[in-house]
Amino acid sequence: MLQEAATGLGRFRDRAMLLNPTDASARLLEKLQSAQAATPELMRELVAEACPRLALLPRGGMPERISRLIEQAAWTEIGLALVTVELPGWELRRLAYDDGEWHCALSGQPNLPAEIDDIAAAHHPALPLAIVCALLEAQSRSTTHKVTAVPQIRPVPTHALCCDNFA
Repeated sequence: MLQEAATGLGRFRDRAMLLNPTDASARLLEKLQSAQAATPELMRELVAEACPRLALLPRGGMPERISRLIEQAAWTEIGLALVTVELPGWELRRLAYDDGEWHCALSGQPNLPAEIDDIAAAHHPALPLAIVCALLEAQSRSTTHKVTAVPQIRPVPTHALCCDNFA
C-alpha cells in the first residue's frame, strides 16, 4: 500500500512538473521541431508529457477519441483536438503555408487585433507538428504569465445625465 501511495505521489509530481515550463517540455519541443513527420510514438509521448488536462478527463470521450485518432494516423485532427482540450479559451488564429513550411498561430484573445494579441506561433514543414509546436508555445506562455481579460464596457442607461459645469 505504501508503494502504491509513493507511485501516486510520483504521478502527481510528474503532472505538477508539466504545469511549469521545464527542461522536459523544452526537450519535447526540440524533439518535435527536429522530427520530419508525426509518428504514433511521438504523438503518444506528446500526450503523455504535455497534456495534463487530457489525463484528468473521464475515460471514454476525448481520451478514447485521441487514441483512435493516433491509431488512424489523423495527426492534424489530433493537434486541433489537443488545442481544444489543453488550451481552453485559446483559438486557432492563423494557419498558412509559405516557402515550404506551415505557420500556425494560436490566440489567447482572438477578438483583439493581431498587433496587440498575445499570439503563440510556430512553424514546421509538417502541418500537425506546426500545430502541436504552437500548442507547446502557448502552454509555456500561459504558465509563465497570466493573460488579463479585456475590460468589458457596459451600455449607458437610457436616461443619461450630464453633470459637468460648463460655466
